[in-house]
Amino acid sequence: MSPRIIGSDLEAKLDWHALGEAFAAGHLLPRAEITDSFLYRGDDTLLSRAAWIDGLGVLVKSATIFPGNTAQGKPAIGGSVSLFNDGDGTLDAILDFHLVTKWKTAGDSAFAASRLARRESRNILIVGTGTVGRNLHAAYSAYFPDAEFTIWNRSPTGAARFAEDCPATRVAPDLAEAVGQADIITSATMTTEPLIQGDWLRAGQHLDLIGAYRPDMREADDTALTRARIFVDSRETTIGHIGELKDPIARGVISEADVIADYYDLSDGRFARQSADEITLFKNGGGAHLDLMTSAYILSQASGSP
Repeated sequence: MSPRIIGSDLEAKLDWHALGEAFAAGHLLPRAEITDSFLYRGDDTLLSRAAWIDGLGVLVKSATIFPGNTAQGKPAIGGSVSLFNDGDGTLDAILDFHLVTKWKTAGDSAFAASRLARRESRNILIVGTGTVGRNLHAAYSAYFPDAEFTIWNRSPTGAARFAEDCPATRVAPDLAEAVGQADIITSATMTTEPLIQGDWLRAGQHLDLIGAYRPDMREADDTALTRARIFVDSRETTIGHIGELKDPIARGVISEADVIADYYDLSDGRFARQSADEITLFKNGGGAHLDLMTSAYILSQASGSP
């Protein structure tokens, strides 16, 4: 049987809450085996990820990240996704890379916020106006339907364009002020130096960090990490790979023990806010096991399965 070819035309059948349920169900299965490999050429990255979850499937995803492409009017990110049957190894589906990445990345952060942010959170600040920022607007809107959104970007022109594309979004001229006013801060930038300062944070906030994916990248400073209770989607794909945690751990600012929980701790209640006053911080690492869970969910929708 030929593999299914799944493109972006399937998107109308997808639902953010259903994807979150797929994440929760996937983490009740046997623990994923994951491998990551990174190749670097200056600012350019080839990221190859693979995951195997017994009872769900096998996935291989490769992504090219060329930040300089944007200046030439080309996409900065490209790649491919292949989903295999874990019973007999056959190729079940070839999925649109951008469809999987969109739903995995934004769904990961919004799902975490549904567990870690205060339920009454209404003011959501998005830092960064790229494609991921727009996807975050959609995902967070599903989980927090009464929320009001604010956008901040280094380029005021980019922020204004984002606000035009996403109605009822206010442009923030000052990042520090916007952070101080937000209930939830979700950041998806390509910065290598911290943008978000821990001194700007206040009790009860939730900070969602997405952008850093290399050892030399940070979006939040040391103070933010020391003031917050830290959560990740996967210890395996964040602690040793991403500068947001790898750097401060190496310098003794925090330790691995300060990472309280990942999604495999959902069932025992550790992946949760403890009080209304605490600051929660979530690092979105987006491992291949989440690509696998997302791809399996998308394939189920393409096949008409519940």
